[in-house]
Amino acid sequence: QLQLVESGGALVQPGGSLRLSCAASGFTLDNWAIGWFRQAPGKEREGVSCISSSGDSMNYADSVKGRFTISRDNAKNMVYLQMNNLNPEDTAVYYCAAVWEPNFAICALTPHYTAWGQGTQVTVSS
Repeated sequence: QLQLVESGGALVQPGGSLRLSCAASGFTLDNWAIGWFRQAPGKEREGVSCISSSGDSMNYADSVKGRFTISRDNAKNMVYLQMNNLNPEDTAVYYCAAVWEPNFAICALTPHYTAWGQGTQVTVSS
């Protein structure tokens, strides 16, 4: 059974850092693009970052560029989101998602992903 499990969410002060992890089970990530999305209370889910199946291309929302870094370790079947210089506007539930896109050169921050995790809460507050 295809499953994604996020971890690493926490309460952190403004300016702090967190690393979110996404563990895949029931399938191997090699040919899948992975995206991170987030949803804040009262707001729609938005794309944060994605990485292509090849690992060669990454996309970031303008609001996180220069602060967040996505990476993948196919050998461990893991994807990570390093988040630095966090601010209260980053508070949200963060979801990882996967879509079958073998040999795709790019990834897209659109909600066409077919497998989703349950989410992990990130709260940025002093």
